[in-house]
Amino acid sequence: MGGAADMCLTDGEGLEDGFSEDQRFMAAAISLSRHHTGQTGTNPSVGCLIVKDGVILASAVTARGGRPHAETQALEIAGDAARGATAYVTLEPCSHYGRTPPCANALVAAGIARVVVCLPDPDPRVSGRGLTILREAGITVETGVLQAEGRRALAAYLMRQTKGRAYVTLKLAVSKDGMIGRKGAGQVAITGPLSRAQVHTLRAEMDAILVGIGTAIADDPELTVRLEGLEDRSPIRIVLDRHLRLPLTSKLLKTARDVPVIVAMLRTPPSAEAEDAIADLSARRQHLAQAGVEILEVDDLAALLTTLAGRGISSVLVEGGATVATSFLDAGLVDRILLFEGPGEIGNDGIESPLTRTDIPRDYTPVRRLRFGDDCCSDYEREFQCLQVS
Repeated sequence: MGGAADMCLTDGEGLEDGFSEDQRFMAAAISLSRHHTGQTGTNPSVGCLIVKDGVILASAVTARGGRPHAETQALEIAGDAARGATAYVTLEPCSHYGRTPPCANALVAAGIARVVVCLPDPDPRVSGRGLTILREAGITVETGVLQAEGRRALAAYLMRQTKGRAYVTLKLAVSKDGMIGRKGAGQVAITGPLSRAQVHTLRAEMDAILVGIGTAIADDPELTVRLEGLEDRSPIRIVLDRHLRLPLTSKLLKTARDVPVIVAMLRTPPSAEAEDAIADLSARRQHLAQAGVEILEVDDLAALLTTLAGRGISSVLVEGGATVATSFLDAGLVDRILLFEGPGEIGNDGIESPLTRTDIPRDYTPVRRLRFGDDCCSDYEREFQCLQVS
């Protein structure tokens, strides 16, 4: 997450003197890249620094909407001083002609002497070609600096490019006694204001946020970003709603024309208790459409993530509830787990969390554990294989 109250430690923060100059500058580029995470469309949010004699001449991040790219902005800022300098870039410079000329060519034309790259770009239009352009022009190219940190910052883009699906972050707020809510109580405050602010910052970095129909009915959430200055960064809102039960009076429907809402219908056998809902499915479909809601029918969760990726949606935040969280976990579709733990207890009428810190699956690696007031947040990630730097 970005912002003054970073939920995640800044990549490279705390690097000791024993780390190389390349690592320190790349850490700064990675930190910079996070400023526009979730705001660059189908393009990745890339950070670029132009450095000469240990001094940063220019720095830039991919602009909102995806253009202009970080490298061209940084080169423009540096001007003639870029000649003979080193460029630090978090992702391989592009090599294809789109709306703008390739960044690799721009680096060559600017007289850059050396380029340090964190990660290769798995986009088949690039995928090594950018590095080749640089090397053939006589530029010294160093690759693989802070790869793990770079993969973390660009995880959603890499997932969409290499696996063809959206990257899933599961967020859970769990009480001291392992509960995520209270039966029949609607929304229950488990964590404090600092944690809740961090969740809104997290939402602002996502392309989409997803809940189940149970949560939508019980809590009537708005699922928008409500931090001052970030209100325009609310992600697309998705509700898993097989029988179109989303209430016509819900906050989601009332705001659907302001922030997009997708109702995802999974094609699975209907349950017996849903027969009444099915009976008026056509009428509900019409009402939802009139409110500006898109209805998307898919076979299962995996197909949903693939469909979203095809639309350029790289990241999905799953916020609730227990049934939906379990479904994503059981399907092996959760890439990152954020476990917020509050100090209070819910009691016997609580809704048990599908996960606590004591039973995180073995294929998830703890990344960091942070404190927000009286709350703690544990961050776990599951590694996936993407292109190796060469």
